[in-house]
Amino acid sequence: MSTPLSDDPGSTTGSTTGGPADTTARGYDPASEVVDLCRDLIRIDTSNYGEEEGPGERKAAEHVAALLDEVGIECTVVEKLHGRTSLVARWGDESSGRDALLLHGHLDVVPAAKEDWQVDPFSGEVRDGYVWGRGAVDMKDFDAMLLSVVRARARAGRVPDRPVVLCFTADEEAGGHHGAQVIVEDHPELLEGCTEAVGEVGGFSTTVRGRRVYLVEAAEKGMAWMKLTARGRAGHGSMINTDNAVSRLTAAVARIGAHQWPVRLTPTMEVLLATVADLAGTEATPENAPALIEEFGGAARMLGAVISNTTNPTMLQAGYKVNVIPTEATAHVDGRFLPGFEDEFFATLAELTGEGIDIEYLSHQQPWETPYDGDLVAAMHRSILAEDPDGIVAPYLMSGGTDAKHFRRLGMRSYGFAPLRLPADLDFTALFHGVDERVPVDALEFGARVFDRFLDQV
Repeated sequence: MSTPLSDDPGSTTGSTTGGPADTTARGYDPASEVVDLCRDLIRIDTSNYGEEEGPGERKAAEHVAALLDEVGIECTVVEKLHGRTSLVARWGDESSGRDALLLHGHLDVVPAAKEDWQVDPFSGEVRDGYVWGRGAVDMKDFDAMLLSVVRARARAGRVPDRPVVLCFTADEEAGGHHGAQVIVEDHPELLEGCTEAVGEVGGFSTTVRGRRVYLVEAAEKGMAWMKLTARGRAGHGSMINTDNAVSRLTAAVARIGAHQWPVRLTPTMEVLLATVADLAGTEATPENAPALIEEFGGAARMLGAVISNTTNPTMLQAGYKVNVIPTEATAHVDGRFLPGFEDEFFATLAELTGEGIDIEYLSHQQPWETPYDGDLVAAMHRSILAEDPDGIVAPYLMSGGTDAKHFRRLGMRSYGFAPLRLPADLDFTALFHGVDERVPVDALEFGARVFDRFLDQV
């Protein structure tokens, strides 16, 4: 796991030529405006409440379209539902005869309660070396990196020698049904020729035994957002009732929430755990996988969820008065299942749920796993190691979901690569959808330089 990178995309470490200074020596600086772009995007409230109404992504989409138009890149607007606006633009050398590369990011963010934060979550304030605000890490940071690099390269005439599709979507935080799904189902011609896709969440560093390990997303768990409904006999709360919907539902929810799912390792996680085991001087096995995950510190919160299926109850609703037994009770469960273990997940879920409860799938999206090889992976390795020669690069499986689930329906190989070099003491994964979300200024600049190098090699 420590052989030089050379031309082997499966290697995780290695030296490269060049260094951070080489980028600006090219006559342009891809990081020159990345901080300001990120701040401006954060200041546009694109909160997604999971409903049709809300601030909407239209204003942000118009802002991005203007930034691209400024450097001669025309955008196509896609909007099926008012305010839920996505953008698609084509760039690069269309005459190269090569397949197109999709670079995608989303414009929406989860809501934020101002009273919980140290700063206004939509201020884009710079404090203590960080850009603060909702979307700083999910994912207006990558939107800003991508825009900064594309704008700098367009001005300098550094156009990639293959077609590149730039896509900024709406509604990713609610499953992408009003964003990426609309593009894929209603406007697939906008993605014509795309065989590979790069978006969130990956390329960020964690620190393991004093070494920075950059995690590239190569897989995602499937999504099963479920509504459970139990029905029973209504009655007076003071009387015996053996057909109580609340009792039946809560028993099922308790079983689902308490279930200990077995460790299951996919090919992606086998590579990552072997990398960590190498640093720890041991070998990776399903038995010691949880211990190896703990080596990641705060990132174990996320990585611990990708060595098994998971089911988390999130909402309960029943009744309208304390002395009335209701006819119906409902619960919501967030289920995530590993690639290759779908059958096990749904069979076990049916056993845990039991009789007399209906399951409605509010969002049911398949998992995916892309082989961690090829020229695109090699380019990711080289671009990171050029800026951080002591780093280690390895794939990982993402616990959440991204727009890649939709784009992969068109046959694309997908990866998450939004590079950030992070402080060892920053609990980065806690910032996703968390209070006081923020990203280091120097990490943004690092990411822009890395992504610029990446575009030179793809």
